[in-house]
Amino acid sequence: MSKLTLLLFSSALLFGQGPTLLVLQKGHSSLGFYTPTGQQLAVVPVGPHPHEMVLSADGRLLYCTDNGTMLLEQPGEGNNTVSIVDVAARKKVGEISLGNYRRPHGIDLDRATGKLYVTTELPDQLLAIDTATRKILRTYDTKGKTSHIVKLGKGGKVAYVSNSSSSNIAAIDLVTGATTLIPTGVHPEGSVVSSDGTRLYTANREGASITIIDTQKNAPIGEIKSGKGTNRITITPDGSQLVYSAMQEHRVEIADLASRRVIGQIALEGEPVSLNLSPDGKLAYASVQDKDTVYVISLSDRKIVRRFQTLPGAGPDPVMEMSAPTRR
Repeated sequence: MSKLTLLLFSSALLFGQGPTLLVLQKGHSSLGFYTPTGQQLAVVPVGPHPHEMVLSADGRLLYCTDNGTMLLEQPGEGNNTVSIVDVAARKKVGEISLGNYRRPHGIDLDRATGKLYVTTELPDQLLAIDTATRKILRTYDTKGKTSHIVKLGKGGKVAYVSNSSSSNIAAIDLVTGATTLIPTGVHPEGSVVSSDGTRLYTANREGASITIIDTQKNAPIGEIKSGKGTNRITITPDGSQLVYSAMQEHRVEIADLASRRVIGQIALEGEPVSLNLSPDGKLAYASVQDKDTVYVISLSDRKIVRRFQTLPGAGPDPVMEMSAPTRR
């Protein structure tokens, strides 16, 4: 047996092979590690009021945007760093300084190149970051106001940035820097790209709708009527359904893409601020920040299967499930 195999086997025996939930805790400025039942395993301090996170391609490091404010609408210059957490060691191992670019919010990773793409709200920009040198390689003008969530298109050639206050999506060619503005509903936030890369689905928080965008034409081609307050959105692994949070309705909704209709609703006790799926697509995770509660939802049964509390004031936001052992 090789040393590596022995190490992995020993780690599995010692810490278990069940999934670990990573919860970005905006109020506590930390990353929380939890068991699937909600037992807290560890808390790692990060920068002030983190908003979004992404894992490195090998799953070893987690990057989170240290926005510095609790709410998108909150005034102030905020912060200017991206924190780096070693997931296995459960500790912060560094940060990336963004200099004069403040209030970082959205984040995505090009897994082929290792480049991070981060949006900032002050000024409204998209930053390309080299994770090896931890330096900004290039900046892009989003040509909008309140640049929020970023999603990379298939192949990593185009970045889609939701300009929330401008009610449009900036489709940015990452080679030429050319930006095309695509109209959406009012106050777009989260987006998700179809597996074939031909469609972008954008949740409009004040528009009670999801805009469907043709990524080849960079134009809207339809919409799905949704509950009020749609802000985070995902797509099931088979590509047939959208799952998203509807803040003002206090629920999670499921929409069928073939019919473009809502086919499921799961009521929560408060406003969900995030929505993520388990890797197998069977579970949805939604956080109600002001109640310090994470909800675990079975999509097939369309019901809550468990809920757990974080520490008071933690303000949980995105939740990520990791199936591999996350401690050494």
